[in-house]
Amino acid sequence: MSTKSGADSLASATDVGAVTLKVADLDAMIGYYRDGVGLELLEQQGDGAVLGRGERRALVLQQDRTLRHASPSQAGLYHTAFLFPEASELAASVYSVARKYGTSFTGSSDHLVSKALYFNDVEGNGVELYWDRPRDEWQWDGDTVRMGTVYLDPNRFLQENLTEAGSVQGVQGDAGVGHVHLKVGDIATAKAFYVDTLGFDVTAEFGAQALFVSAGGYHHHLGMNTWESAGAGQRTPALGLGEISIEVPSADDLGALRERLGSRGVAIREVGDAVRFDDPWANQITVRSAAS
Repeated sequence: MSTKSGADSLASATDVGAVTLKVADLDAMIGYYRDGVGLELLEQQGDGAVLGRGERRALVLQQDRTLRHASPSQAGLYHTAFLFPEASELAASVYSVARKYGTSFTGSSDHLVSKALYFNDVEGNGVELYWDRPRDEWQWDGDTVRMGTVYLDPNRFLQENLTEAGSVQGVQGDAGVGHVHLKVGDIATAKAFYVDTLGFDVTAEFGAQALFVSAGGYHHHLGMNTWESAGAGQRTPALGLGEISIEVPSADDLGALRERLGSRGVAIREVGDAVRFDDPWANQITVRSAAS
């Protein structure tokens, strides 16, 4: 298991919350995630909107017409991954996106721990729609989870998992952000920040190219790669990722994180009952207590 002390680790029940995107066309982006992916529009006011399922917030959209798209080689969002608890619900979402935004499909893979289908939304942000295999089917080599990239036939996946109700009614069950994958400048710096400082555990590492981290033995809550962004410096304001939200179980957990970040020189901003800070590439992160 992790070699970090308990004081240096995030609580095992830590999870990823909503992701915020800066967008150019609010209506078009609402349409993609509501009519395509199958999220519900929970609220909309002015230049902002919140989407999710039931009472679970998954995506915050903030329109800013002054921003432009960043270069693909800059740090930022690789994809937001929406997790569906049932393969049939994933199939309903994939079928909906394929019907309404067919050209947005970019690929599909069986990752051994999960089955995932990939898209780009209407502004080019990466989207993963996925379902986890049961945890007792995941295989571990010590602290490292076995993940692979095996071709997944999307048509066969739909044939095997799409129900009549799913094809007609779309997503009906739960869905939320399962993990977020980031583009970073180098893996060593990412590991020093996300593992040694923030407190995640490493679950898989692929040399200088990719790192996967989690809390509580999940396969990964955050992924980081340099496939397009090796050597990237800090981000400048642009469309795309606005913020990643992380939820720790209690106020005590938040307090421990606040103290750890402060002792290691990370500048934090107090935002109500949450703390906000930037990673080394100016990706903004907000951590709050799920109990608040």
